[in-house]
Amino acid sequence: MSVIKRAMVLAAGRGERMRPLTDKTPKPLLRVGSQTLIERHLVKLARAGIHEVAVNVSWLGSVLQAALGNGSRYEVRIHWFDEGPEPLETAGGIVNALKFFADEPFVVVNADVYTDHSLQLAEPAAGRLASLVLVPNPPQHPRGDFGLECDELRIGASSRYTFAGIACYHPKFFAGLASGKRPLKPLLDLAAGAGLVSAAVYAGVWEDVGTPERLAALDAKVRKI
Repeated sequence: MSVIKRAMVLAAGRGERMRPLTDKTPKPLLRVGSQTLIERHLVKLARAGIHEVAVNVSWLGSVLQAALGNGSRYEVRIHWFDEGPEPLETAGGIVNALKFFADEPFVVVNADVYTDHSLQLAEPAAGRLASLVLVPNPPQHPRGDFGLECDELRIGASSRYTFAGIACYHPKFFAGLASGKRPLKPLLDLAAGAGLVSAAVYAGVWEDVGTPERLAALDAKVRKI
């Protein structure tokens, strides 16, 4: 099993549900406690031994780049991928940066989640192209995203969970896809139907920081710790 050496932090979203906070501040730069959301991820990736990190940007991308620089203060080297004024969505953003990963598996994490997960992921097992982290369904997403049976992602399973926005992919998962705007969920559905995606449930701290109210509640809780 090879060691994961590279990662991508997805940071290009506009953060419409977080307005007006995101009108002047990129969502990844919103703070929880003493750190911004994206800083926490960068520190965790460095601790996991991943020091080469792609970060995609769109809305207020220059603000994010100015805040994080080359990433050296977090012991990583950031490779910026500017998608222009219109973000390419999750899969489109990864495809746009795919050459960065060469032919090696890589970790992807959404910049707008808060978690105590270490971000240490094993590469997909033989015969699989992706390995996802799932979490118990939060109150705002009771139906979940995917089913899970025998550590394999399923569409129709009765036990359903929410995708944590943390995963490890083999570049072959995205092979042959044209550049441009493209969501990730349809690709995962197809791959799951073909038995190409494994998954595991994480029971630790995980929050989707999706609204100003949830951000404020999480920040208050973290500051009390």
